[in-house]
Amino acid sequence: MIDYKEYTLSNGLSLIVHQDTSTPMAAVNILYDVGARDEDPERTGFAHLFEHLMFGGSVNIPSYDEPLERAGGENNAFTSNDITNYYLSLPAANLETAFWLESDRMLNLAFSEKSLEVQRNVVMEEFKQRYLNQPYGDAWLLLRPLAYKQHPYQWPTIGKELSHIADATMDDVKAFYGKFYNPCNAIMSVTGNVDPEKVYELAEKWFGPIPSGEPYKRDLPAETVQKNPRFLEVERDVPSDALFMAWHMPGRLDENYHRTDLISDILSHGESSRFTQKLIKEEQLFSDLNAYI
Repeated sequence: MIDYKEYTLSNGLSLIVHQDTSTPMAAVNILYDVGARDEDPERTGFAHLFEHLMFGGSVNIPSYDEPLERAGGENNAFTSNDITNYYLSLPAANLETAFWLESDRMLNLAFSEKSLEVQRNVVMEEFKQRYLNQPYGDAWLLLRPLAYKQHPYQWPTIGKELSHIADATMDDVKAFYGKFYNPCNAIMSVTGNVDPEKVYELAEKWFGPIPSGEPYKRDLPAETVQKNPRFLEVERDVPSDALFMAWHMPGRLDENYHRTDLISDILSHGESSRFTQKLIKEEQLFSDLNAYI
């Protein structure tokens, strides 16, 4: 059981603090309640693009990484269909540096045509390398719209198509920032060798003055129940055939979610999984037969 304290600032920012005196370090995580599912179907890939833009510097701090590294810290982030998550770790004695950095980019992200162009090109190159320029890379681009017909889970976080990122404008990204990157749409967690009450005081000092923003009301189209199998066959210039199979499963809050997740790991995750072991045995059998023949 993890002991933690919860606070809510007047602007709506949720704060969770866990004290761990066994380490001299502290970790800060800010989760924004926005993912690829919240995008306009004609402007996909924005949540992931914005993750990159958040490291381009804020109005008062042109370089995000430099002061964090001087304070002995490191950071990273990730985007999913449901959330965008930023996290960093640093010595607990330098905790205020994290609050200074994160609060400034929540309030005053620096927008410039140069930064947008650089990050847009980075994301486009990532799209090409991971999804277009390697064997089987487009599997998820094909599988997701086969699994979902109404819900925005039908496109990956990288975006539905390359043109949506290529055509992203400054007005588009500013509107996305104003809609989702607000205290009332964020959860901040702090853990490490920290005093919860002092963490709350720092949160009030650095995040308290930031305007709350308009609460985001999520209204996603519901996916109809799938009653029949769906199948898609495509031809590509690849070394060998590949088979991808997917099933709809319960959401994370369903009591059967963890059972289903465990079953998928047992069947197909890693060298010790059932499917992999069966394939290895079959390959060995064919090898033995060929040697005998």
